[in-house]
Amino acid sequence: MANKRDKKGRNVGRVGNKYRLVIMNDNTYEEVTSFKLSRMSVYVALSTLFVLLVTITVATVVFTPLRYYIPGYGDLKQRREFIRLKMRTDSLETAINARDKYLDDIKQVIGGDFSTSKLDTTTIKVPKVDNSTY
Repeated sequence: MANKRDKKGRNVGRVGNKYRLVIMNDNTYEEVTSFKLSRMSVYVALSTLFVLLVTITVATVVFTPLRYYIPGYGDLKQRREFIRLKMRTDSLETAINARDKYLDDIKQVIGGDFSTSKLDTTTIKVPKVDNSTY
């Protein structure tokens, strides 16, 4: 228990520690710039950078024509037109299939070829008539 508390306390204490980042010229060992940083300032800077990048990306997609490349994203007018065309295509396909079957049947009748058509072999069940007198 004590070890866990000590580790937590040390991590919290390290957040405020100051560190120095020094950028030096490799040939002359001259200090070009130096920064005083803490863990908290690095965390805040990276979080701010991440939020800015996400905001810029979302704004670019939402406010430019790039949004039309996202699947499922389109204006309502185009969607209605697509649904109307899809229904029309389905009905035309059904009509063409019915016409082709009709023409095939006409060709069979004219050619006298009845081998491919199925014969009606169902039996009719006629109810028995009771001829007895009461």
